Amino acid sequence: MLSVIVITKNESASISRCLASVSFADEIIVLDSSSEDNTVELCQQFTEKVFSTDWPGFGLQKQRALNKATGNWVLSIDADEVVSPALQNEIIQAMETVAIDGFEIPRLSQYCGKTIQHAGWYPDYVLRLFKRNKGRFSEDLVHERVIVEGLIKQLIEPLEHDAFINPDEVLHKINTYSSLGARKLYQQGKRTSLIQAIFKGLWTFSRTYLLKAAFLDGQQGLMLAISNAEGTYYKYLKLLDLQRTEGN
Repeated sequence: MLSVIVITKNESASISRCLASVSFADEIIVLDSSSEDNTVELCQQFTEKVFSTDWPGFGLQKQRALNKATGNWVLSIDADEVVSPALQNEIIQAMETVAIDGFEIPRLSQYCGKTIQHAGWYPDYVLRLFKRNKGRFSEDLVHERVIVEGLIKQLIEPLEHDAFINPDEVLHKINTYSSLGARKLYQQGKRTSLIQAIFKGLWTFSRTYLLKAAFLDGQQGLMLAISNAEGTYYKYLKLLDLQRTEGN
């Protein structure tokens, strides 16, 4: 039995396509955190198991969703991701593998209308399919991960990911994730300076555009490298602000 778990907040633009792609699952669980659009109503067209809760951070929220799953296998998917028919078939076959406890899936992402093949974005292996009694989520506020006790293998077919649809979404996610990232660093005891924030932003651009060959993805590759640099710069700038407002 396969349980699919999804967390949502204001995902009306993408959630229907996401949930339609996992209709082969035995159970779909959606955990929503105060959506202000019609995300909940759209989800209810696909499953009766739609729950509402507060927002404790990505790791804890996904663990809450996992706690509601009843299947022996779990597929964790984000609202902006889609399971292709080819990946669906591979997942069904993978669950028959008794000796393996979890599977990493390559993720193929789009940035403002273009599929990104470089910049460290592909193959972007993410552990998403696992035996329920073998996996749990880390408690990270952002960039959470699945921790599996047992053997892990990689699938071949990619998970389709509409990472950034347009520049407005890029700016929104830069702001959201840089805030969460700064808070995570602060809680870990990390501290910074303005010079370090600038340097880390510049290094992120160089690493993405040159070392990871984002330039091969053309205009969108350049845009991606710039937005990655901005995200890093603002994360450390917000960490600096936390040092100023909350203590040391």
